[in-house]
Amino acid sequence: MNIRAIILAALVVTLAACSSVPEPNRALVEARDHYARAQGNSQIARLAPEELQAAGATLQQAEQAYTNRADKAIVDHLAYMTSQRTVIAEETAASLASQAIVASAAAERDRMRLAMRTSEADAAKRRLASSEASNLRQTAALAAADARERELQRQLEELDAKKTDRGMVVTLGDVLFATNESELRGGALNNLSRLAAFLIEYPDRSVVIEGHTDSVGSADYNLGLSQRRANSVRAYLMSQGVPSNRITASGMGMGIPVASNDSASGRQQNRRVEIIISNADTAMR
Repeated sequence: MNIRAIILAALVVTLAACSSVPEPNRALVEARDHYARAQGNSQIARLAPEELQAAGATLQQAEQAYTNRADKAIVDHLAYMTSQRTVIAEETAASLASQAIVASAAAERDRMRLAMRTSEADAAKRRLASSEASNLRQTAALAAADARERELQRQLEELDAKKTDRGMVVTLGDVLFATNESELRGGALNNLSRLAAFLIEYPDRSVVIEGHTDSVGSADYNLGLSQRRANSVRAYLMSQGVPSNRITASGMGMGIPVASNDSASGRQQNRRVEIIISNADTAMR
């Protein structure tokens, strides 16, 4: 099937399926024009049909990626490869034409021109091979980043972290401490151990630890107790290998309740430690 017919069919299907047209891609437009000129050259079509077909196939991939709204870098790369394959077709045709001239005329000047054309075609092939290798590396890097992001989300879900405007927040109830105490209970460290492992694995994240109390007792006492409890959590994370400059501890006292202090269950909810995990782009340096 003529490659122009294939491209036209793909564009018709895309226009029928989409209510909006993606923004023009300059590299793709140039590659499309370059290929059209080569396809309209009878010498190239006759002497380098395979190379021209390869360029057309790559152009079709670029058109499909553009239609599917793939990343601009991918469309640009496919457009670049189309142009390079078109150059190969042009240079191959020119090389074969020069060979015919040399064979018929046996002219030294034409043999030198042939050598130059062949060298240019080889250079274009080398550039294409280098570009393809670069694309493979880029694809692998994108896949690795995607896998790492999925693993990050999985670990945050295991920590029962909730998304807020301040970042992901892990809330630990009063089971961490005995009443009016700030020393961590040995049997309540499972979540903190997982949090420490998470922070070690993701060094671009930092945390803010906030201690909170209920309204029983004076404001000054509760402020000091909440600060000591936040400090205890910070000390534990540091003991597990998390650098101190990535951890901030603050006592909030009884000033930010999440439930009413008029009931025992409400006071229990207010006795808590909140750990805010920063987003990667806002992590402390």
